[in-house]
Amino acid sequence: VDLVWTVNGYTPGLFPRSEVFELPGVHTNNTKATNLALMDLYESDLKEEYKGVEVMFLHVHAGQGIHMRDTEVHTPADLEGKKIRIPTRTGAWVIEALGAAPVAMPVPELPTALQKGVIDGAFIPWEIIPPLKIQEQTEYQIEGAGKERFGTTTFQVSMNKERWDSLPADIQKAFRDASGPEWVEQVGEIWAGADEFGIGLAVKAGNTHVTLSEEETEAFREALAPVTERWVDEVAAKGIDGAALVEKAKAAVASHSGN
Repeated sequence: VDLVWTVNGYTPGLFPRSEVFELPGVHTNNTKATNLALMDLYESDLKEEYKGVEVMFLHVHAGQGIHMRDTEVHTPADLEGKKIRIPTRTGAWVIEALGAAPVAMPVPELPTALQKGVIDGAFIPWEIIPPLKIQEQTEYQIEGAGKERFGTTTFQVSMNKERWDSLPADIQKAFRDASGPEWVEQVGEIWAGADEFGIGLAVKAGNTHVTLSEEETEAFREALAPVTERWVDEVAAKGIDGAALVEKAKAAVASHSGN
């Protein structure tokens, strides 16, 4: 293909540096800020992972909320032993840290898997509710205090390098101009709006939207701390200083969050 929009995690381990933005506590609830942070770190820290393609832009979705068939979740213990769908390896680590069993499947299979009880729930953003009618297969949608989410998923929009090199300079400039900071901010705003619409649809359908208290959210933060440690250990084998990259990513997100 000439141009692709894809989830990095569909090819596990190929984009280890970019995974830092998927970790719990790096992206929390501000999609626009995380998109801008990805742009900040691209040249200095992430670019070498994208050899062979010309990246137009990177972004994340609004973050993993918890969708459950029939279990109301307020503590990590409420998820123990449950079968939960997640799309990426970092997401699978989140599930494992909470004592649940990760189940890999393409997102279009979610409705049937939920309906048949193949899985008990899923970690996905609210925006997926309307197109897959998730409100018909679940009773509960759960997120942390202040709309805090449990990690997110990174995406890339990239062009085939040979195709890119074949384009005239004015066309390349048009692509670049359309893929700058203003655009990734807009992507964040669009995704946040779609998320609000999705949760609104679920509540209207009779689902329960659970917002954890600050104390309950802190219990999840503590339970998920080992996910970051696991990632730091994993990428060390590839010569990556994961701890430093986590701090750099958090600082970049904070700089665009007004924090």
